[in-house]
Amino acid sequence: MKWRLLSCFLLFACLLIAGVSGCGGSTPTATDSSKEGASSSEGETTSGDGMAAGTGEEKKEDVEEEPEMLLEPFDAPPLEEIDAKVKWVDQRVIDPIELLAKQLEKEPPLTDVETALKLKNNFPPNKENNDKILSALGRLPKSDKEVDYDATIVRHVGGDAKSTNPLMISSVTEFDVVGLMGIEIYGFDWNMDPLANSDYVVSWQTSEDGMYDKLVLRDDIYWSDGKKFTAQDVMFSFQVIMDPESRVPAVKQGTDKIRWVQAYDDQTIVYFHRESTPVNVWNINFPVIPKHVYEETIKEDPTMRLSAAHAELESNPVCGGAYKLVKHDRGQEIVLERREGFYMVDGKQVRRKPYFKTIRFRIIEDPNTAMLALKTGSIEEMAITADLWTTQANDDKFYEKNTKVTATEWVSFHICWNTKSPFFTDKRVRQAMSYAFDHQEMIDKLFSGLYEPAAGPFHPTSWMSPKPMPEPYKQDLDKAEELLDEAGWVDSDFDGIRDKEINGKQVRFEFSVTCPPSPNMERVARLLKRSLSKIGVACNIKLVEFTALQQMNLDGQFEATLGGWGTSTDPYSSENIFATGEGRNYGRYSNPEIDKLFDQGQKEFDREKRAEIYGKIHKILYEDQVYTWLFYRNSFYGFNKKLRGYRFSPRGPYNYSPGFNSIWAAQP
Repeated sequence: MKWRLLSCFLLFACLLIAGVSGCGGSTPTATDSSKEGASSSEGETTSGDGMAAGTGEEKKEDVEEEPEMLLEPFDAPPLEEIDAKVKWVDQRVIDPIELLAKQLEKEPPLTDVETALKLKNNFPPNKENNDKILSALGRLPKSDKEVDYDATIVRHVGGDAKSTNPLMISSVTEFDVVGLMGIEIYGFDWNMDPLANSDYVVSWQTSEDGMYDKLVLRDDIYWSDGKKFTAQDVMFSFQVIMDPESRVPAVKQGTDKIRWVQAYDDQTIVYFHRESTPVNVWNINFPVIPKHVYEETIKEDPTMRLSAAHAELESNPVCGGAYKLVKHDRGQEIVLERREGFYMVDGKQVRRKPYFKTIRFRIIEDPNTAMLALKTGSIEEMAITADLWTTQANDDKFYEKNTKVTATEWVSFHICWNTKSPFFTDKRVRQAMSYAFDHQEMIDKLFSGLYEPAAGPFHPTSWMSPKPMPEPYKQDLDKAEELLDEAGWVDSDFDGIRDKEINGKQVRFEFSVTCPPSPNMERVARLLKRSLSKIGVACNIKLVEFTALQQMNLDGQFEATLGGWGTSTDPYSSENIFATGEGRNYGRYSNPEIDKLFDQGQKEFDREKRAEIYGKIHKILYEDQVYTWLFYRNSFYGFNKKLRGYRFSPRGPYNYSPGFNSIWAAQP
C-alpha cells in the first residue's frame, strides 16, 4: 500500500521510532505511502490526525478544525461516451519484484554473500564496505529453494499502532502494519516513478488531456472475509474520504482534487479530475476499505471512531493485502500472518507467495533496549540512531548476528515555531533562535558527524531543491542578540531574561519546547536550552508522550516543538505543511506568496519549471525560518544476517515498491 498520505514532504511526522521523534507529518514513511512521506530511523513519521475514539468534545474540536469538503452532485457519463471522445495513454502496470529483478541484472554484485556477511561497516569515513554489503545482500533469490517460506521476521517499531483502518493511519507503525494488510493498487519505485501493481491491476490509462484516469482491476482479488474486491470498493472509499464527518484529513489531501470516482462495473473505474495537473497521478492513490463491511457501520458512526462496531473492526480488520492481523498486544507486539487467500484462488497460485509466513512487530520505545534485542536476536531489524551506529552497533557482539547498512534518505529534522505565539510571530525572532543554536555541537557531538546540517525542507539531492542550496545556519550569538534587540526583546529589568511589552503587559521571553521522551530529541532540546540561555532567553523542556504530542501539534497547542519530516513522492504535498490553513501547518505559518507558488507548482507540467517553483518555496521558507532546520538524516539500519533483499530509496528501505516485499529470509 503505497499511499501518498500528505507528506512532509510529507509523510510529516512525529518521529519516534528509534530515538528521534518528530512533530508531525510522509512517509510513508511508514507503510509505503506516496502522499506523505516518510519513515524515519530516528523517530516515527506520522501522517494522520492521530485521534482515537474519544469524547464528544474531541470530536467537535476535530470537525471544527477540518474544512468542510462536500462532493457536489455529479452524473457520470456512460463509459462508451468517454471512450469515444478521449485518447487514452497507457501507464505502467508491473510487478514491483519483477521491476527490481530487471534493475539488479544491471548491477553486478560487488562481492559474494559470504564475504559481505563478514564485513564490518565502517561508514563514515569509508563507504566501500557499506556498498559491498548492500550490493551482495540486497538481492532477490535466484530460486524459491533459497527462501525460507516458513520464516518469521521480527521487526522493531518504536510505538504502538492506534488504528488498523487504512483511512485513519497516522504513524510510522500504522503505515508499516496496515500497509502489509492493505490493497496496493498504485505504487512508485525507488526513483519515485508511479506504477500500478499487477497483483491488482490489468490496465491503467490516462487521457491525453490529463482529465481522466481509467483503471481495470483483476477479477481474482478477495478480502479476508471471502468477499470479492471490486471497483465498488474504490468508489465507496472515495466517498467516505470526502465525507466531512469522516475526519481523515491525511487522506483527503490530494483526494479532494478528484471530481468524482465512478465504478462502471466490478472491474472498471474512471477517475474524473477537476483540472489537468501533473499531480493527478498521485491524487488517485488513496487507500481502500471494503464497502460491504463499512457501508452500514458508517451510517451509525461516520467518524469510524466511536461505535462498538468500529472498535471491533479495529481489532479484527477485514483486509485485502498479503497479510492479516492475528494478534495485537497493546504496547508489546503486533503479529501478522501470511494470507493464503491473497496468492491462492480456487486452488491455483495467482500471485507471488509472500516471503514470510509471520511478521511480528515488537514495540520497544527505547533505542538502547531495541539495540540489545537486535544483538540477542529477539528482533531482526531496526532503524539505528547515530549514537548507536558508532557504539553499540559497532562491536563484535553486534556482528555475531547482524550487519548494518546506510543510504541517502530525504528526511529532515527541525524545531517548529508557532507563529501565533507572541514569542515567534516576528521573523527576526525565529532567525535569532536559529543563530543562537549550536548546530556544530549537535552534528559533531550529538550525532557523531553522521548527519549533515539541514538548510530547508527539500534534500540537496532532490530534484526540487534550489540550486544552489542556502547555506546552513551556524551559531552566531552576536547576530542573534542583534535581531532580538531589533524585535524589541531586551532585558529591561536586568534579571538576565529578555522581555517585551505586549498588549500593555511586560512579558518575559520564557517559553517551552515540546518533545517526545526519546533520548536524541531530548539531547537536542537540552542543547537548545543551553544555547538560548546565552542570549537571555529561557527555554523549558516539556516531555510529552507521543500520541499526546501529536494531538498538541495538530491543535497548535505549543510554542515550539521538535519534529521531522520524511519525503513524499512529489513536493506538492508539502503544501499541507506550509500553506495557509492547511492541516499539517502546525506552526500556523501564513505567506500569500508561498500559497501562490504552491498553486503554480500543481499546474506546471514542465519538470524544470516545477523545480524552480519549489526551489523558490524552499528559499522563502528558509528565509522566514518557519522552522529551525536541524539536520538531514540518512537511513541507518541493522539487519539480521539471515535477511536478504533490502534496497533503499529516498524514503528508506520500505516506503516504495517493492519495499519490504523484496526482503526474504535465507534457508538456514
